Amino acid sequence: MDKGITDKPLDVAIAGAGIAGTALGVALAQTLGSRFAVAIFDPALGGDPARDDRVVAIAGGARKLFEAIGVWERLGEVQPIRAMEITDSKLNDAVRQTFLEFAEEEDEEPLAHMVENRALISALREAAQETDIALVESGIESYAADESFARFSAGGKAYRARLLAAADGAQSKLRTLAKIQKVSSDYGQSGIVATIAHARPHLGKATQHFLPSGSFAILPLAGNKSSIVWTEASDEAKRIVALPPAEFLAELELRFGLQLGDLEVLSPPRAYPLQISIARSFIGNRLALVGDAAHVIHPLAGQGLNMGLRDVAALAECIADNARLGLDPGSPEVLARYQRWRRADTVAMGFATDSLNRLFANSSTPLKYLRDLGLGLVDRAPSLKKYFAREAAGLTGDVPKLLRGDFI
Repeated sequence: MDKGITDKPLDVAIAGAGIAGTALGVALAQTLGSRFAVAIFDPALGGDPARDDRVVAIAGGARKLFEAIGVWERLGEVQPIRAMEITDSKLNDAVRQTFLEFAEEEDEEPLAHMVENRALISALREAAQETDIALVESGIESYAADESFARFSAGGKAYRARLLAAADGAQSKLRTLAKIQKVSSDYGQSGIVATIAHARPHLGKATQHFLPSGSFAILPLAGNKSSIVWTEASDEAKRIVALPPAEFLAELELRFGLQLGDLEVLSPPRAYPLQISIARSFIGNRLALVGDAAHVIHPLAGQGLNMGLRDVAALAECIADNARLGLDPGSPEVLARYQRWRRADTVAMGFATDSLNRLFANSSTPLKYLRDLGLGLVDRAPSLKKYFAREAAGLTGDVPKLLRGDFI
């Protein structure tokens, strides 16, 4: 057997060593100790996270989760988002009027923090290695379950676990093996992602330009750098990322503007297809879907990873509450509680981001006036703005303990 795994069954096995899967493993191992057997399976464990040049926006609740499991303090320099402005304009408009603004209050925390993927994954792996989690450099190849165990194979070896958590991404093999269907729709759009340097400081301000082709987000990074998430029709996105550097920069400047001075593209632009996809069930027999395996939503609100971390916090609490009583961590009651906690919230967020994308991608002039009026009304309602900020932070409704910064 692999190091750290005996012939005894595992309490929880996790497929996927990405951010959500590793965070779940660390939270369980730290909470329940060495007597609770946790293993993470992923061939990517043998890879180098330094090659991942993406960045993520970590909302307030997710940051508290990382603080609670001792990961936040391991990160290098992170960039707080202290303000956000939202505009709605045509591409060639001389002035992009700001209709809605959010700003960090003196007595409150930043709206979010921008973190490099590679730094976050490295910190999570360090935390995992300091616990009794078994890290297996193999993917899960088969799955079946009975009343007592999930039975699966990885690297040609057979394993048993009381609960199997599928955190193996949008194309989840475990979701397919469990025959869990999903509701999905391709937007026909792609998100162009790149890191940009600029001459002047951003002062921690993020910008979301809603243009007829889709949203164009500027997200501040440490130093005079920003990350862009630029939505275009998929064919157009493919054309743009294939442009010579000078032509790509010209297209970028047209959308970015020159308010931060001269621009320089620091990373090769990449285009990722966008879709909405929500599993019809977040659970199976001794199986729980987590993160992208359960749901993929449009990135315009920056909620994709944060929704996955809400899954992590809820599932970890459900498991820990049962395990502390000596009860089965993979029982139908645990799984039913997890599904009640997470699926309705996910469907609501998926509907909201889908509706926003369709609303702002519509070039109808009367509709533009109505949506701009709506943004303006929200901007003049401080209590409503505060509610939306707390919703984005994951701090409304039935909030799991980890998202409140409490131990489970």
